[in-house]
Amino acid sequence: MSNENPSISEKKGAVDTAYSVHDDKPSIHDEKPSADDDRRISHEEDLSRINAKLANPLAGRSHEQLMADGEAFARDHGLGHLSEEFKKGALVAQDPTAFETLPLLDDADRAVLRRELTHRWDQPGTLYYLVILCSVAAAVQGMDEAVINGANLFYAPQFGIDPNVNTAAAGRNQWLLGLVNSAPYLCCAVLGCWLTEPLNRFFGRRGTIFISAFVSFAACIWQSVTNSWPHLFVARFVLGLGIGPKSSTVPVYAAECSPASIRGGLVMMWQMWTAFGIMFGYVADLAFYRVPDKPHIKGLNWRLMLGSAGIPALALMAQVFFCPESPRWLMSKGRYDEAYNSLARLRRHPIQAARDLYYIHVLLEAEAELTRGRNRYLELFTIPRNRRAALGSFIVMFMQQFCGVNVIAYYSSTIFTQANFTEIQALLASWGFGALNFVMALPAVYTIDIFGRRNLLLLTFPLMSLFLLMTGFAFWIPEGTGRIAVVALGIYLFDCVYSPGEGPVPFTYSAEAFPLYIREIGMSFATAVTWFFNFIVAITFPRLLGAFKPQGAFGWYAGWNLIGFFLILLFVPETKALSLEELDQVFSVPTRVHAAYQIKAVPHNIKKYIFRMKIDSYPPLYEHEGVIGEKHYQPGGAGAA
Repeated sequence: MSNENPSISEKKGAVDTAYSVHDDKPSIHDEKPSADDDRRISHEEDLSRINAKLANPLAGRSHEQLMADGEAFARDHGLGHLSEEFKKGALVAQDPTAFETLPLLDDADRAVLRRELTHRWDQPGTLYYLVILCSVAAAVQGMDEAVINGANLFYAPQFGIDPNVNTAAAGRNQWLLGLVNSAPYLCCAVLGCWLTEPLNRFFGRRGTIFISAFVSFAACIWQSVTNSWPHLFVARFVLGLGIGPKSSTVPVYAAECSPASIRGGLVMMWQMWTAFGIMFGYVADLAFYRVPDKPHIKGLNWRLMLGSAGIPALALMAQVFFCPESPRWLMSKGRYDEAYNSLARLRRHPIQAARDLYYIHVLLEAEAELTRGRNRYLELFTIPRNRRAALGSFIVMFMQQFCGVNVIAYYSSTIFTQANFTEIQALLASWGFGALNFVMALPAVYTIDIFGRRNLLLLTFPLMSLFLLMTGFAFWIPEGTGRIAVVALGIYLFDCVYSPGEGPVPFTYSAEAFPLYIREIGMSFATAVTWFFNFIVAITFPRLLGAFKPQGAFGWYAGWNLIGFFLILLFVPETKALSLEELDQVFSVPTRVHAAYQIKAVPHNIKKYIFRMKIDSYPPLYEHEGVIGEKHYQPGGAGAA
């Protein structure tokens, strides 16, 4: 960085140029704030406005200054032998698309940077190996979630909590079955996810993944040897200590190692391979369904189902330390030489590694200056930029559960048996659900960075509502006249629209929404939200099914999908194709400004895209000029939410 250290007020003035009004009112930076005005600005508001400028901290610096800063950075951080690369990297970091006219770069450098724009999936093998690691971690989680689906059919009667008994105990059993099934998600919400930050601080991303995989393996073996429902509840509760930190860390690890242009596609691998793990969990249920009991071993089939989920955790433990550590985490610990080596393995060319390392460093320095000695847990909600990220993450994580997908993932065998499937048919139909969940997530690898996170959600939520209503209403069809087919069709169609939308988006969105200094805490919050409501869904659905019947149960979640559509429309900004640091400016836009813009844009978009009327495009909320732009469209005036 430059030796210059601009004051807070100077930075605040720079930020004012980043937010303006597209109407007849003067922009907020047309009048200089007085000294009295400065004193009235709260420290929290000041920090929020400065964060908005982090998107382009190198703007305005001359080429000579950038090269001098790059050389000084290399010398000061034990990378002096790479001074030339960091001089080039600092130049490119100012505007990654303007490399054709930059000094110092040779034809080979320009060819590398040109290819980066035209062949965004041409990445080093190490990056794709890291993706495989994250995929195995996701498969571990998917199996942990899914194997209980088939085990429900056997351990519940064995432990005296069969929800289908026609006695006064039916209601009690429904609650107890839900409690046992939901135990890991209760642990994730109240404890597991909140261990993410201290585990990451002391052991890094890879160490946290290793520890959580070991806990998952041990807990899977434990739950397979339990002898009562309270014992099984405790074992599954401990399983949450493996699921929570892993689900918080892996998406962040993938996001921090991925280039911005394909970050969404790589991070969403978490959900896609979670779907694969769910499908494989159903395979395990089918494989062990007919295993007979052995002497002194009752329920061997369901015990093997639950224990089998520990196998992929061993594969994860074996390979995690072959991948590089997160460069951002290493830099946060001052280990710049290791961070460069990590980035060099994750990028095609040294100039890309030097550019990214220097750019991250500049942003970390600015962020550290503004956040030193602050309460990060408190500022997750008191700083407007952070609060908006938390709100968006809360909505997508909450709706991932209340869209209704996990009532199918956990209880599809029960649902299908109520539609008059046999047990083996119910497990086969559940496997079909898992297979579709995996296959239909594949298109999202490409669409999530092309159409965007937000557009995928807005398209799929109304369809999910429609197909859940179709599934619920199908239970009114008389037996023997196609009820089984319509129930299965409704669930499968719901699966097809969930998998490329609300399936991959929440973890991708949450992993990239928060600034680095609170990223572990923010992701812990987001995953705690999804696991808490996962617990609510899992514990209540058996009783909901008993009280409301399938028609009411599916209708309940269909209604929540419609609510989710409007929550996404109003309160969830788009994040595609931006660096993790450029997102600071996206979340600098006040919530009510974003909501007001979306409300005004709806009738215009209906005319343009549904009725195909030839009208001009609506003015954009953000103008993209290399990075998130210098202006924001703001209907209705300025204000902080």
